[in-house]
Amino acid sequence: MSVKWQDRLISAVVFLVALTIAAFSAHAYAGAWNDGSRLATVEALVEYHTLAIDQSVFVQVPDRAPRPYSVDEPGLLQSGTADKLFIDGHYYSDKSPVPALLMAAVYEGLQAITGLTARDRTDRFCWWMTLLSSGLAYAFGVWCIYQLGEPLRLGRSLRLWLAGSFALATVALPYVRHVNNHILLLGVVAGLMLAFARLANRAGERTPWLLLLGAGTLTGFGYTIDLGAGPVLLLCAAGLVANRCRHVAALAAFGLAALPWLVLHHSLNYAVGGTLKPANAVPEYFLWPGCPFNPQNMTGSLNHSAGHFLTYATALLFGKRGFIGHNLPLFLFLPALGFLLTKRPRELPEALFAAACCGGTWLAYGLTSNNYSGLCCSIRWFVPLLAPAFYVLAVFLRETPQYVADFAILSGWGVVLAAIMWWHGPWIQHMVPLFWPIQAAALTSWLAYRTWRWRVERAVVHVPAALRPAA
Repeated sequence: MSVKWQDRLISAVVFLVALTIAAFSAHAYAGAWNDGSRLATVEALVEYHTLAIDQSVFVQVPDRAPRPYSVDEPGLLQSGTADKLFIDGHYYSDKSPVPALLMAAVYEGLQAITGLTARDRTDRFCWWMTLLSSGLAYAFGVWCIYQLGEPLRLGRSLRLWLAGSFALATVALPYVRHVNNHILLLGVVAGLMLAFARLANRAGERTPWLLLLGAGTLTGFGYTIDLGAGPVLLLCAAGLVANRCRHVAALAAFGLAALPWLVLHHSLNYAVGGTLKPANAVPEYFLWPGCPFNPQNMTGSLNHSAGHFLTYATALLFGKRGFIGHNLPLFLFLPALGFLLTKRPRELPEALFAAACCGGTWLAYGLTSNNYSGLCCSIRWFVPLLAPAFYVLAVFLRETPQYVADFAILSGWGVVLAAIMWWHGPWIQHMVPLFWPIQAAALTSWLAYRTWRWRVERAVVHVPAALRPAA
């Protein structure tokens, strides 16, 4: 078998293993308001042909008698989702509408084949929607991280290490258990990083129009998934395309591929909320009886003093909900980025794109939120940032293979932490058990190994040249 076919076979196995993990992980119920709200829109679109979720099994409204919760129907939330807006006498999900539109198409196809309905078999509905949205996004993201090794010229073992760490040592693992936009955007951004890695390999050649159209499509779709990270992604991606291609036609092709998604999102958003800004940023739409949200805890407005912003923004990364602390391999990210800025490899523009996406999203949410993304595992808004961060790590480990062991140590402890997070799922309502001890063990192990390596390397330097073994 040729090397090319071997790689294709391994790629297929990587995807299938990730999809199997996703299938085993998917829950057959809505675990929180978050996924209940998204599933309500999917049900409403197919069953009632409207974006209004009043009649959904996942929603409890004042003028309808409560439907009792039972173990036979684990997909039903006892009190219904509270992630909803009240607009012109109807309830709507406060989540972005375009992903729900695509999921509704999947549900309609599934219903045509099996006869499945959300109201009659809520458990099967939740499981299939989770697998065919979060599960596929997870498997595709893992596959893309493995595929990054080809344009980055990585060895097969390192490619498998990176894909395995991404799949099993990060918050991607718990977020595969329920429907959510965050892992969906992670899959999209992972695909975008792969497209940009291949685009970098084509720099100076004929314009790769298909790559540009694919990158534009992924960027446009990504914009519709999260209106906090989406604009940052769009701006950074356009800048990278302009830098790599350096002519207007290429940027125009990228923009035209992204445009239909932007138009679709804002058209649906305006049809529901009568505004171009996100409908869930309008305080008046949360004025319904018993609503837990108010202008003080809503995301989308500035509620910080300068000092509080610095504290809050730092805690988003390193606090008890901190994103880096919940993704232990990312402790290498900032050193890796600093090294690449100094070394200036061929992939520096893509590394800067990754840094800008991560930094821009962090600042956007740091400035416009104060609730640490609600009751969830770590910071759910930052889950898509794993893809650009792992791109930086991939380039760094190629340039400095002596740090692969460091990455393996952090990833090993990350698997332990991710297993605990997986058990509790993405909507955990308390701090992850053993979070600080595992983080301390990981950093202590890493420091001990780095100290040992430094001593060994220092000892080798001081060995007289005549006593050193021949090369």
